[in-house]
Amino acid sequence: MCGRFVLIESLRAMQNLFGYRIDERFPERLLDAGRRYNIAPTQPIVAVDAGLDGVRHVRLVRWGLIPAWTKDARTQSLLFNARSETAADKPSFRTAMRHRRCLVPASGFYEWRRMGTAKMPYYIRPRDGSTMAFAGLTETWLGPDGSEIDTGAILTTSANRLMAMLHDRMPVILDPGDWDEWLDCGNRRPRDVARLLRPAADDLLEAIPVSERANSVANDDEALIAPLAEPLTVDAEPEAEKPADPTPDDEPPAQGSLF
Repeated sequence: MCGRFVLIESLRAMQNLFGYRIDERFPERLLDAGRRYNIAPTQPIVAVDAGLDGVRHVRLVRWGLIPAWTKDARTQSLLFNARSETAADKPSFRTAMRHRRCLVPASGFYEWRRMGTAKMPYYIRPRDGSTMAFAGLTETWLGPDGSEIDTGAILTTSANRLMAMLHDRMPVILDPGDWDEWLDCGNRRPRDVARLLRPAADDLLEAIPVSERANSVANDDEALIAPLAEPLTVDAEPEAEKPADPTPDDEPPAQGSLF
């Protein structure tokens, strides 16, 4: 799952990477704001979508999706993650999977490893230091008084080999080459993009032991991601070698070795 994450880059700094248009009404003070080290559910997160005009747009949404059919948002469970394997069929996420898919930029995320009675936080990030895009969903909830709340969730998938050391789930990290297809809700149905919702390559990430201060959402500073020890890493699985073709000089195997 993904219950906390980090975004170091500002909206302005990420504009070239994600190729989004910034609305002129977007508050100027937020364009260069960044360096959030402990983003938690109910807080604002960045969402990038294709927009009705086909151009990528960026906005802030509340992390914790509220389905449009919810009558009272105060009684709605906090849907900050959605299982990618079932989201297209779940009433809470079905419409968003069809019409409102997005990218959620992230520098890294936290996961906890149980060590006896304690839980050690790890900061998981790309080994090359790049900014990632989680697969996300958005929904706009309309209150009885006419107020609107833009909300979002992050899709999860089964863990890769590295993440399996910490948890059985991980956020879906989309390859940059897949961003356009994921965002193309007009032409790509959920079944068309299901193959994109796979675990990240085993050698993409590293997991860094960090301070237990990350356990509290009240803490939000750079020291949270300072390494306490060497990171956990996993190399890519080597491709299986094909057996050499037999030569004319090879002797046939003995009868017993055939079984």
